[in-house]
Amino acid sequence: MNLKENVLAVLRDEETDVTPVVSVTQLGITEAMEKTDAFWPEAHSDAEKMAALGSSLYELAGLECARIPFCLTVEAEAMGCKVDLGNKDRTPQVVESPFENSSDISMPDDFLSKGRIPVVLEAIKKLKDKYGDTLPIIVGITGPFTLTGHLLGVEKLVRYMRTRQNEVEAALDEALDISIEYANAVADAGPDVICVADPTSAPELIDPLQFKTIVKPRLEDLAVQINTAKVLHICGSTEPIIKDMAATGFDGLSIEEKVDITRAKEAIKGGGKTIRVGGRTMSMGGGDKVPKIIGNISSSETLFRGSPDQVKEEVKKVLEAGVDIIAPSCGLAPNTPLENIKAMIEARNEFTVSNI
Repeated sequence: MNLKENVLAVLRDEETDVTPVVSVTQLGITEAMEKTDAFWPEAHSDAEKMAALGSSLYELAGLECARIPFCLTVEAEAMGCKVDLGNKDRTPQVVESPFENSSDISMPDDFLSKGRIPVVLEAIKKLKDKYGDTLPIIVGITGPFTLTGHLLGVEKLVRYMRTRQNEVEAALDEALDISIEYANAVADAGPDVICVADPTSAPELIDPLQFKTIVKPRLEDLAVQINTAKVLHICGSTEPIIKDMAATGFDGLSIEEKVDITRAKEAIKGGGKTIRVGGRTMSMGGGDKVPKIIGNISSSETLFRGSPDQVKEEVKKVLEAGVDIIAPSCGLAPNTPLENIKAMIEARNEFTVSNI
C-alpha cells in the first residue's frame, strides 16, 4: 500500500498498514522555501513554485502528502477583495472588501478565471503529473462561514450574528455557492483530498447553537457536493461542536491540541446520518459513518518552539489516544524547524515498531 492508498484507506474506514503522517492545513515553512527556491509571496501566485513548496515537506522530511495552497484568501480575492500577499514569514490576509451587505455579493460568471484560482488549479495538475497515484495531494479551500467573514468583514459578521441574522444567512448562502463552485473546479483538477477550513466558525467566535443552526447546514450541503475524500478543519476548542461537525458528512475532522482526542472520539460515536429535506441536507444523528480524527500535534507550541524529542513525545501521546491520522493541529508557523517535521514521522515509526 503506497502513501496515497494508505491515507485514503483511513478516510474510507478500511484497514491500513500504518497511521499516516500528513498536514491537511498550510505547510509552507521558510527552511523548505530556501531549499526549494520557492518563497512566499511568489509561491502564492506561481504554479510551479506553489507545487514545489507544497510537496517540499514530502521531499525534505518524508511528510506523507503534498498540500496546497498556503492561505485562505484565494476565493475572496477572486470575488474582488483586496489581499495583502504578505512575505516569507507571513501568510496572505484579506485587507479590504468591496461588499457592504449581502445584497452586494454575487459570484461573477468568470469567477474561476479570476485571481489565483487558475494558479491553484495548475499547481494541482503539476503535482498530479509528478506524483501520479503514489502521494496524496491535499487541497485546502475556505469554508463558507469564514468566506462570509472575508466578504463582509469578520467584525461585522460576528456583530450581525447577534443583530441581523437574516443578513448573515443571505450572505452565507452566497458564500456557499462560491465554495461549491470552487470545490468542483478543484476536484476536477484531480486532488485526492479536499480540506475545508472554516476557522471563523470556532466556538471562540460564535455560539455553538449558532454553529448548529446556521453554519452546520451549509457545511452539510458543501460536503454533499465534494466528490473527493473530504476533511473539515475548525480551529480552537471545538469539543462543544464536535458532534455537529461529525454530522456534516466529512470523512475526517481536523482538530487542534485544545481538543482531547479520547473525548472527541467518544463524542462522535455513531457518526451522523443525513437526509435531504426541501433542498436542504439535514442531520439525523446516529448514523454508521464516523469521521476520522486528524491532528493534533501543536503547531503553535510543540512544532514551532519545541525540540524534536518533545514532538516525538506528543506524537506518541496522540497515537496512544487513538488518533487516526497524525497531523499538525493547525497551519504550520513559517519558522517551524524542518527537524520537527522529520520528528513526527520518526516518532510514528518508532511507535509502530514498539507495538508490533
